[in-house]
This record gives sequence, structure tokens and C-alpha cells, in this order.
Amino acid sequence: MSGRRRLDWLGLTPEPERELPAAVAALRASSHHPPTEPTGPTDPAPPPPAELVASERRRLEHLILRGGRRDWLRYLAEVAALVTAAADGAGQGDHPAALLAGEVVLDHHRMLVGLSGPGYARTASDRAALERAVRTLHSNSRTESIR
Repeated sequence: MSGRRRLDWLGLTPEPERELPAAVAALRASSHHPPTEPTGPTDPAPPPPAELVASERRRLEHLILRGGRRDWLRYLAEVAALVTAAADGAGQGDHPAALLAGEVVLDHHRMLVGLSGPGYARTASDRAALERAVRTLHSNSRTESIR
């Protein structure tokens, strides 16, 4: 390989850069400040403050413009941890944001099979955890909508 940076990981899908900033900001906000009183099982969580979304968007932009594949996968591993924590938590976290982020990262990780390198193998445990979390979040959202 030449001294040029490998950029094939950037072309997988645009959804992470479009969908993740708001969803991740909501997950980070809800994990730091869990709601003290639920608003109702089907009421959406309040949107995260704009400055949290902007900060998350800047972080993604920095990763895309200046980071590499490893940095990107580390970020997505952080997001996977937030998603699984929301799925495992008893009512903690923003479940719609967790479901969106989980589906986006899971789709991304599944597409890594088409790239050369160890990315697909490196994300195997995150994929398994995200599959369980997304299943849990889907079943919880169906249960909550029935109530």
C-alpha cells in the first residue's frame, strides 16, 4: 500500500453522518440526565439541546475529515455501547434514539463485509450486541404502543 490514506470506509453509507448526531446527542443527554418522571410510555423524549447536537455533528465531521478507519470504528463502538445500555436499562435512555442509532450502526457494520481489511471481523461483537439491542428496542416499542 502506498503512503496514501485509505478512504474506502467513507463510501459505505451517508446515514451515519446524517442520522447519528441527533440520535447520539439524545442518548448522551438521557444517559447523563435520566428523566425523573416519565411523560408516558409513548410520549417521545424531549429533543436534545441544539448545542449537544452541534457538538456531535462537529465530532463526526472531524472524524470523517481528519480521522481514519480505526477512529471511525471506535466512535461507532461508543455509539453501540450507548445503544446497548439504553436497551438493557430499565426505562433509562431515549429508546427511539437508541433504536435509530442501533439500526444505523448495525447496517453500517453489516456493509463492512464488502471492504478489505479487518473491519468486519473487528465489529463482530458489536454487531451481535446491536442485533440483540435492536430486537429488544423493537419489542419494547411495540409493547409500549399497545399500552
